[in-house]
Amino acid sequence: MATVREQYEALERQILSPYAALAAQTKGRARPEEKDPIRTDFQRDRDRIIHSKAFRRLKDKTQVFIDPEGDHYRTRLTHTLEVSQIARTIARALRLNEDLTEAIALGHDLGHTPFGHIGEQGLDEVLREYVPGAHFHHAEQSLWVVDRLENKGWGLNLTWEVRNGIAHHSKGREDLGIDLRGPATLEGKVVRVSDRIAYINHDIDDAIRAGIIAESDLPEDCTRVLGTRYSERIASMVMDVITASLGRNTISLSESHRRAMNGLKDFLFHRVYGVDHSGIVELRQAGEMLKELFRYYMAHPEGLPAGQEHEAGLAASQSGVQARATAVTDFVAGMTDRHAQRMRNEIVRRR
Repeated sequence: MATVREQYEALERQILSPYAALAAQTKGRARPEEKDPIRTDFQRDRDRIIHSKAFRRLKDKTQVFIDPEGDHYRTRLTHTLEVSQIARTIARALRLNEDLTEAIALGHDLGHTPFGHIGEQGLDEVLREYVPGAHFHHAEQSLWVVDRLENKGWGLNLTWEVRNGIAHHSKGREDLGIDLRGPATLEGKVVRVSDRIAYINHDIDDAIRAGIIAESDLPEDCTRVLGTRYSERIASMVMDVITASLGRNTISLSESHRRAMNGLKDFLFHRVYGVDHSGIVELRQAGEMLKELFRYYMAHPEGLPAGQEHEAGLAASQSGVQARATAVTDFVAGMTDRHAQRMRNEIVRRR
């Protein structure tokens, strides 16, 4: 008699799009495992990510605003959940693999630093002081987290499809383009566009709540296409992706929505992310805080906590300063905002 998993895999073959990634046809894991009798491989990956320590730490990591006065600002965890919800809606409408989509979405930011993108920038800059030519990027660190840092150095042993989606989700400031490239699966491409849909809209919402911008400040040529309210804009973007991609072996946007989304993204970088309002002053200080922590632990590696998580970095095919920098990067990048602030205060008191 077929197991519950086998019955579900048969159902996937019947109802999913011919362009969907089927769980029964996964490229597999780095370390082979026995199949679960209930869950597909992608469902197991989703569960492993949710139960990971890195996922729990996202609740205390900054999205844009550090320690804001108010309970309704996004954190890295709520951002992740919004990306997952948007991505699942699109995947379901396109008859793609919703479990794979969800797993990628939930894991895409596991390697993000404290203090958002300013923390990522600070960690990247200080790493180069010790290892010229090196760089830090949260997508690569997210893959490193699931491959090596979780589970005492054994990693989560995720499927190839989930790992590929995590590694290629990030866009930076680039134009998404009419045909979304990057991940190998359509499910990964859905997460890639959903990440931008989520952050564009919730960062506008948070910036308005903080009084940095007003709704009326948004570019009129963008709101004319996407709508003037938060819910209208999300619905418009999601519907456009579905309409442009339905029945095709690609994930696309219409030209009008691509231009409008890029316009709002550029508006955020100009008016919110890089402007010298009080929150950004604090963010710059946060970036310097991570640099200070990194330099301290490079000089005092005995301060790193014992455990396989950091031994994984030291055990990499590196030596000397590079190996130490890997271990320090793993430690500092994994901190929550509050833990980074607490450790920095302890270091100051010791001096």
